[in-house]
Amino acid sequence: MKLLVIGGGPGGYETAVEAAAKGLEVTLVTDGPLGGTCLNEGCIPTKALCRAAALYDDIARAGEFGIIAGQPSLDLAAVMARKDAVVAQLRGGVEMLLKKVNVIYGRASLVDAHTVEVAPGPVEAPLAPCDTVAPEGPGVSHPLRVTADYIILATGSVSASLPIEGADLCVTSREVLELTSVPPSMVVIGGGVIGLELASVYRSFGSEVTVVEFCKNILPRFDDDISKRLKQSLVKRGIRIETSAQVQAVRKDGDGFVVSYLQKEKPCEVSGSMVLMAVGRRPNTDSLNLADLGIEFSRRGVAVNQYMQTNVPSVYAIGDLVGGMMLAHAATFHGKRALNHILAGQPSSGAVDGIDLSLVPAAVFTSPEAGCVGLTEAECEGRDIQVLKSFFRSNGKAISMGEPDGFCKMIVDAASGLILGCHMYGAESSILIQEISSLMALHCTLPQFRSMIHAHPTLSEVLQALA
Repeated sequence: MKLLVIGGGPGGYETAVEAAAKGLEVTLVTDGPLGGTCLNEGCIPTKALCRAAALYDDIARAGEFGIIAGQPSLDLAAVMARKDAVVAQLRGGVEMLLKKVNVIYGRASLVDAHTVEVAPGPVEAPLAPCDTVAPEGPGVSHPLRVTADYIILATGSVSASLPIEGADLCVTSREVLELTSVPPSMVVIGGGVIGLELASVYRSFGSEVTVVEFCKNILPRFDDDISKRLKQSLVKRGIRIETSAQVQAVRKDGDGFVVSYLQKEKPCEVSGSMVLMAVGRRPNTDSLNLADLGIEFSRRGVAVNQYMQTNVPSVYAIGDLVGGMMLAHAATFHGKRALNHILAGQPSSGAVDGIDLSLVPAAVFTSPEAGCVGLTEAECEGRDIQVLKSFFRSNGKAISMGEPDGFCKMIVDAASGLILGCHMYGAESSILIQEISSLMALHCTLPQFRSMIHAHPTLSEVLQALA
């Protein structure tokens, strides 16, 4: 059986590796370096910067712990060099994983339900030896055509932008990850995950940062209690946050820029030496030729069924391309679901695996971190629920760490005791939220959870203290 995967991000390459391990003849086409946005200009490089920012902050406050270190200084070039080294190391690892996969570098578009045309395009060369076919290489002057029994579309997403005057004056998260100097001031348009993480990093590095968010709260997909409290924490760190703010335009002003916005119908302005457009991402459907094949899609993404199958049975779509929660780990498990359906012979009904695609944890690497899984309290409106809360300031480990700022909230079905959702911010929330995600996947009830012993003193006791 032949499988063709279009897209070299986590959803694409991990699916390709698993399919090859199960005996399929797999071809992967990518129009960029392996690892996709996540590895090359998203999750991984931002986390490298988040680590540098956290270390900088820790050294700056070392005196609180009786350690005399003095005020640290930042070498941004070295920070960026380390970030690039991390990316290169991991990309080399991905290339090694794909040894049993035929990798083609180029831009793919669908010809029919089983055929893809790959056009030459500017692609970064592999960092390590890899069995590849490069369409732009010697002796190739025309597009390649590749056929397969099944096709999985995993082309990810691209940065979105507001349709406003001066949008072209803004930088995206990609450019911010390549800065050679710390901007004295930065205006971030968008208070979602990307905007807040970069705002947090550059505030640590010394920028005066203002976040302008259209919604009434930052992190619109999080529970309101977490969004409001995290906002307070970020404001305490010196980040100015303007919510319910509708950006109207960006204009050049001397050496900097001015962002105009409406807040409660009142015209407002904020200036900065750099403006970051971080209003989310949109599915990358541009070059796939979906309309000609009759594949259903909209600006929100490609339409799929529970098996990640489009209305063309031999074509599947996964990850950011289908919209919803645009997270690398969601894309990976979308790919598992699609592959399981293919290997099972494409059943038209019934479960093909035990994956619950509605249960996807999310983490935000601000300082402090935030994490969530499942439903928010607002999404449970009309249901009989029990809401449990706890605070990091009552946790011995958090106090010992000097990280008392944090809050946890769990939502439970009152009748069954099943955990419906958990939302938190505070130290290591990205790790703590996984415990609840795992228990929810196993349909754990509140009485069962309360009978589980947690080690002392640990931050996990924040969960045990929910009451």
